[in-house]
Amino acid sequence: MTSIILQDNQWYVSGDILVDNANAVLNESNALEITDNLQIDLSAVNDVDTAALSILIQWQKRALAANKAVVFNRLPKNLISLAALYGVTDFIPLSAE
Repeated sequence: MTSIILQDNQWYVSGDILVDNANAVLNESNALEITDNLQIDLSAVNDVDTAALSILIQWQKRALAANKAVVFNRLPKNLISLAALYGVTDFIPLSAE
């Protein structure tokens, strides 16, 4: 099960983000406000597939539509590898960490 916890100006995402649960993850995130300079911490995300990339890009699009900035922190290595493989790393603002 995936969960998103809002604390201060940060979302903490945990669990898997896969095709099977992507809609549930997106629905859960839609209930949360995108604030300016929102930090999304993905360090507790375990298993991912291309649906996770889609979710990150959707969050980025949602932030841009609201004239807000979002930064993704501590992505799992498998998600970074997928982003590089599909050539979408430029669309995912990563923290310098």
